[in-house]
Amino acid sequence: MSSDETNLFREAVEGIKPLKQDKIQPKPKPIKKKSLTAGQIHKQTQAEFFFSDVFEAHFDQDGPLKYTNDEADSYEVKRLRRGEIPPELILDLHGLTREQAKTEVAALIHEAHKQHYECVCIVHGVGGKVLKTAVPNWLVQHPAIMGFHQAPLEWGGKGALLALVSRKE
Repeated sequence: MSSDETNLFREAVEGIKPLKQDKIQPKPKPIKKKSLTAGQIHKQTQAEFFFSDVFEAHFDQDGPLKYTNDEADSYEVKRLRRGEIPPELILDLHGLTREQAKTEVAALIHEAHKQHYECVCIVHGVGGKVLKTAVPNWLVQHPAIMGFHQAPLEWGGKGALLALVSRKE
């Protein structure tokens, strides 16, 4: 910067005062702890499924993300890819931590299995790829998941999975 430019800048900012901070910090609301009944504790326990974070499944890196377990028909997973089976429940994991997402995925699978829903959509996003990597590894571990496929564009594309849920008890 030349001396003329420096002088012009000093003249332009002369007399400027710093802005006064006028933000008001919100007071945190106290959390009311609700005691759970035995029935609620039982339901909560049933909805939990403990996924291993250490387990890593092997997926083909060349094609779309997909999985079919040994008991499932691979044709059904192909129907997911084509968008022929619309999801009956959709879970959006945007903004959740890995632990929160894990709990929500387990609850989603439990609810879908309980309600005899055939297909669910899990929107994990692509961002930092934390959930994009973790969700498929969790789904492979769950006995109620028959298979999954990367969602077609109308359901989230590379940022989502469509999963088939077993209807067996």
